[in-house]
Amino acid sequence: MRRTVRKEIGCAMKLEVLVSAVEKNAAALISQMHIATDAVLVNQCDRYEYETVAVQGGSVKCFSMPERGVGLSRNTALLHASGDVVLFSDEDIRLSRDYAEKISRAYASLPDADLILFNVEVAPSRRTYWNREIRRITYRNYGRYPAYSISGRLDALRRVNVQYSLLFGGGAKYSNGEDSLFLRDCLKAGLRIYAHTACIGREQERESTWFSGYHEKFFRDRGVLYHYLYGRLALPLSLRFLLTHRETMCREIPVGKAFRMMRAGVREARGR
Repeated sequence: MRRTVRKEIGCAMKLEVLVSAVEKNAAALISQMHIATDAVLVNQCDRYEYETVAVQGGSVKCFSMPERGVGLSRNTALLHASGDVVLFSDEDIRLSRDYAEKISRAYASLPDADLILFNVEVAPSRRTYWNREIRRITYRNYGRYPAYSISGRLDALRRVNVQYSLLFGGGAKYSNGEDSLFLRDCLKAGLRIYAHTACIGREQERESTWFSGYHEKFFRDRGVLYHYLYGRLALPLSLRFLLTHRETMCREIPVGKAFRMMRAGVREARGR
């Protein structure tokens, strides 16, 4: 069956940035991130509050809430989104001045795309990917993309009812992996995902709100995640992960010990 060509190819596409933040001043953060389109900002702090902030290219709906967890934050932003295309982002991302134009051009050039993953500059020690060509994302290459690279057509995301896990990610029981699980669920739902070469911003280096180091909990949680992502391949892919990142992740905990921690996480997820 032929897919319907979306309306935004022939007219203006409404882009909305969905920002997850912790204990931030909304107006100051919007300025720092260079947001110049509609946006939804979810600020996890010590109170309930709502306000709107006008920006040159639209307005930002700002929700403050005391509940914690990055998955909850992103799902809350999705719930209140109204754009044609949404871009997930974080408080430490500084968007390029032409991010909206780049994203609009990408979707116009890929009319069958449900999601597009963009480049964002980060410190070399934190880089997990860099798109050098436009290509389809499949089960073989989806696991390296952070949430702030992900954009998607809101109608497609709502049609298949895909959301972020509340068990994984900062502030949740397991400390990372909500972005990979989100992309896996999108693939399982049949959504078409593309990687794109456009760079839409950079990460501002700072102390992480959630990350506390490469310790036992990090590796054990990663093992739990790998079980849900890869099933029977969890253990060999755990070893590959550690060998690939041993220079940065295994300085204090040797590869062998880190692997045993990941294996314990895999077994926990399997109920053993």
